[in-house]
Amino acid sequence: MGQMRKQTQINHMLRALQLVNDRDGVRTKSVQFQSCFQLLQAGTTQCGRDRHVENYSSGQQSVTGVTSVDDSNSYWRIRGKTATVCERGTPIRCGQPIRLTHVNTGRNLHSHHFTSPLSGNQVWWHPEVSAFGEEGEGDYLDDWTVLCNGPYWVRDGEVRFKHSSTEVLLSVTGEQYGRPISGQKEVHGMAQPSQNNYWKTMEGIFMKPTELLKTEVHHAEL
Repeated sequence: MGQMRKQTQINHMLRALQLVNDRDGVRTKSVQFQSCFQLLQAGTTQCGRDRHVENYSSGQQSVTGVTSVDDSNSYWRIRGKTATVCERGTPIRCGQPIRLTHVNTGRNLHSHHFTSPLSGNQVWWHPEVSAFGEEGEGDYLDDWTVLCNGPYWVRDGEVRFKHSSTEVLLSVTGEQYGRPISGQKEVHGMAQPSQNNYWKTMEGIFMKPTELLKTEVHHAEL
């Protein structure tokens, strides 16, 4: 009887250790704050980039999708929501608000109630997505919520970005600009979920999960 109880305790301990290892594995594969990477629309070859050729009618810098994955102007840094500071290497949870800051210009991915220039005349409202702010500082309209499955945003997983104020999803549906940027596609917001608003990370620099968080998981499980 005592031997069976002892074996049961050992099994429970092994299960707890397995849970810790599983969680650590997810954290290792997760996307962390201050990582820099390209964003690719899932199922296509559209990379989101900050376009500094011209501004929208709102006066803000426009954002487009390009097919070249070698475009150095397509890198974004992930940060905490407006007026918050998140420790570098902290894994990003599904449902967490973030900011995406363009590496080359220091402007944040932004949306508001201005209608997008190309797709805005359709039945469904498509708000403009722009790049806004200076040196990483803009306003509360720079905040996007990460929508994904599971506890954390993982590198090889598909995610959606929901604008925290207008509640639209970051999307590319195929509308193309003419000269001087022929072939670049409009990035805009959509109210309806579809394949046009799934995104995933590509090449970049990903931070390692902080040791502090790993320690907290071990203490919680054991």
